[in-house]
Parts: sequence; C-alpha cells; structure tokens
Amino acid sequence: MHISNGYDPLTSKGTFYNDLLEETQAIVEGQKNWVTNLANASAVIYHGLRSLQHFQEKPINWAGFYIIDKNDSNKLILGPFQGKVACTEIVLGKGVCGTAAQLMQTLVIKDVHAFPGHIACDSASNSEIVVPMVLDGRVIGVLDIDCEKVEGFSEEDRVGLEAIVEVLIKSSEWNQ
Repeated sequence: MHISNGYDPLTSKGTFYNDLLEETQAIVEGQKNWVTNLANASAVIYHGLRSLQHFQEKPINWAGFYIIDKNDSNKLILGPFQGKVACTEIVLGKGVCGTAAQLMQTLVIKDVHAFPGHIACDSASNSEIVVPMVLDGRVIGVLDIDCEKVEGFSEEDRVGLEAIVEVLIKSSEWNQ
C-alpha cells in the first residue's frame, strides 16, 4: 500500500481527486471493515484537502462520516472523522447531512447560514458538502466536509468525492 506524504499545494483539483481516489483504493485494499476504511479515508481526505492551496485559502475544518444508526434508521450517528468534536446524532431531513441522506443526493452548500435548518456543530463552518452513501437503494451514511469560508466547494469537489464514496461503499462490509 502506498500512502502519500502530501500533495503539491498547486495541483489542480482534478489531478488531486484522481490521486486521492488511487490513495483511497490503496488504503481499502484487502480491508473489508467499514470502520477501519472510513477512519483511514477521513484522514486522507482531511489532510489531503488541507494541503491544497485552495483549501489553505478556504480551510477545511472537519471531514468525516455519519452512519445510519442500526437501532433507528431515521437517525445518523457520528462515525470516523478528523476535526473538532462533532454532533453525535442527526435526524434524517434535518440540517445538511440529514437532508442529503433523506434525498439521497449530494448537497454542495455555498453558505450554511442560508440553509434552512442548518445544524451548527462548529460555528467556524461556513460552507459544506455532503455526499450520501447509498447501498442497494438505501442510505447507509454520509460523507460530510466543512469549510471555514463561504463557497468552499465546487462541482469538481462533488464529482471527486462521489467517486471516493463509491469506492468506500464497494470495498467495505456494511453489517453494522
């Protein structure tokens, strides 16, 4: 397994996401445990994004996963992440994470304060991207990334992160 020690801060987002996808594939190779895979993925995503010049100007302050609670399928619970202490539960349909999960659709939010019902786990967050994790037609969780500046995320981020989530879904066993 080859894990990058960092990325060229000036690399394009397209190249970055291709490299991050390869790195994600490397860290999940031979590993089926979803907790292990999401823990390592949150680390490479968080540190990888923070190394890019774009995200040095618009810093990432949280990257991680919320997983459907096995005892209550209408609730997301905190999973592996990198960043400050986070909200532990999010009801489907509430906030950006709960809405993305309910809609089974990636949400790129330019200004979280303009999002109806935004849940402020960290007051420093100003924009957010949430990618739902869908397996066999049902949501099993979401990838959530927060940025300290408005308009932190783009279409390139959506495409790149959706590809990474697809690798994580396919490579892990989801009998949580």
